[in-house]
Amino acid sequence: MQAIVLTEYGGPEVLRTAQVEDPIPGPADILVAVEASAVNRADVLQRRGAYPPPSPRPPAEIPGLEFSGSVVAVGSAVTRVAVGDAVLGLLPGGGYAERIATPERMVLPVPPGFTFAEAAALPEAFFTAYDALQQVRLAMGDTVLIHAGASGVGTSAVQIAHHLGARVLATCSASKVARVQALGADAVLDYRAGSVLDFVRRETGGQGVQAILDFVGADNLSLNIDALAVGGRLIVIGTLSGGVAPINLSHLMAKRASVTGTALRSRPPEEKMALTQAVGRHLWPFWADGRIRPVMDRVFPLAEAADAHRRMEANENVGKIGLAIGPRALERPESGR
Repeated sequence: MQAIVLTEYGGPEVLRTAQVEDPIPGPADILVAVEASAVNRADVLQRRGAYPPPSPRPPAEIPGLEFSGSVVAVGSAVTRVAVGDAVLGLLPGGGYAERIATPERMVLPVPPGFTFAEAAALPEAFFTAYDALQQVRLAMGDTVLIHAGASGVGTSAVQIAHHLGARVLATCSASKVARVQALGADAVLDYRAGSVLDFVRRETGGQGVQAILDFVGADNLSLNIDALAVGGRLIVIGTLSGGVAPINLSHLMAKRASVTGTALRSRPPEEKMALTQAVGRHLWPFWADGRIRPVMDRVFPLAEAADAHRRMEANENVGKIGLAIGPRALERPESGR
């Protein structure tokens, strides 16, 4: 099969296609002909050599943390999925390839009305956003601050939080403000034009927010703690500005606030399976009836993966950057669930 294989680390130019062996599914696995994948910040870090795949290391280092496609073979113990089913799912790596093997409990049906490219944009962004909002215990009536509101995870979190009945504040660059507002954000700040802390205080009457989702890391830690309400919860999803920062523990204690971090790729398969099934129960119906949809930026052919990475690194995207791998990437499968 054809895949993007990392034989060296570096800039986008190291993303080259190569022929590799097809994966072999185990008894509880399915083999999928991949139609589409999507680009994530983790793929960029892996390409640079800063985010190696989890152990055991695969024989070929293929980026890609999500996929959609059609099942072409099933293991002897598979009971939930059949050949021909259109599915989507998370991966520890390997999504930039024409075939993947994955446990059957790690996939969900492609929602009706979705193209394969749209379906491939769901797992990493929506699973991450859903999990983070669960960890900060977001409830109806809470106010949540979502940094990088125009990113893949950000656009997903804005929609989920809105449908949970929360008041949503978000930050992004000026050109993306209207797009984020259209997703359900109640107030959006161009982070280059104003103080995030002043924005939060103005929008909450000085009380602060109950929850914050942050992708920036070190540079945002102090202001995030200042922006929390008493008892507020901060979850760190990314460390774009670095992973080490001082923290005012007295301020944290006085607010009775909590800070936690999260990552999906390094979790054991059992935890990813449990998350997949929870998303299937709670989010899949919102996808199926159209209340929540992925925000698609552009879809690049697999051969142009380097250009897709360049677009992400330039921060030009709003929502997800897709990769078309199979001939049906922009088509809707005949049936969903």
